[in-house]
Amino acid sequence: MADPAQPLAVTVDRLRAAGCVFAEQEAALLHREVPEPSAREDLLRRRVAGEPLEHVLGVVELDGLRLAVGPGVFVPRQRTRFLSRLTVAACRAAGHAPVMVEACAGVAPVATAVTRALPQARVHATEIDPRAAALARENLGAVGRVHGGDLLAPLPAGLRGRIDVIAAVVPYVPADELELLPREAREAEPALALDGGPEGLTVLARLLDQAAEWLAPDGVLLTEIHEGQARRASGLAESVGLTARTHRAPDGVTAVLEARRP
Repeated sequence: MADPAQPLAVTVDRLRAAGCVFAEQEAALLHREVPEPSAREDLLRRRVAGEPLEHVLGVVELDGLRLAVGPGVFVPRQRTRFLSRLTVAACRAAGHAPVMVEACAGVAPVATAVTRALPQARVHATEIDPRAAALARENLGAVGRVHGGDLLAPLPAGLRGRIDVIAAVVPYVPADELELLPREAREAEPALALDGGPEGLTVLARLLDQAAEWLAPDGVLLTEIHEGQARRASGLAESVGLTARTHRAPDGVTAVLEARRP
């Protein structure tokens, strides 16, 4: 039986033996976040059994934010920092008190980033999964509103044609590539947050169609996609009357589609 008071090096060895690629970093987080040995041992056993570290700890750090997460919900990826920064910049450009919506929000990482950077922004988030929506409310607190439902449908009718910025990390993994995802994602995160349909663009097409009527004049939709989807995604935006351009992310793998209402 493992000693709950084990030193950091032993935690690293147990994580490495379980197949954790970033064992050193994970061990450091466990010891920092959970200093009490017996509580840490309980969490370590969950991690060794295959549960994602973020679900185990109940938190993920993203671009200076500590976001609440939990079992069964999609964990924001570090690559989404690029989308968050573009969204904050778009909100600043929109004016003093922009209206911003994060669709497919999950635990609302982008909306939370906007509230921290621009307290005057009027921030909303939509999320169909009740578990993720509850965590989004925790992350946003009283400075943002979370609406349960699909895409833009649950928003108050009064926002129609008045939204300055919509941000989203829609599910964009092609259905036949889901099996290629890491085991943790396949087993611990909802398929609803990952499966983008045959080409990975099914949900994006629906969001673009809705955004065309919810955006204010010169309003913009920013959504994370795979770099290889950029041309097709731009065509979808233009087919509903939006202008499109693509921002390539520093990782060389992802991109952000910018679709603007003329």
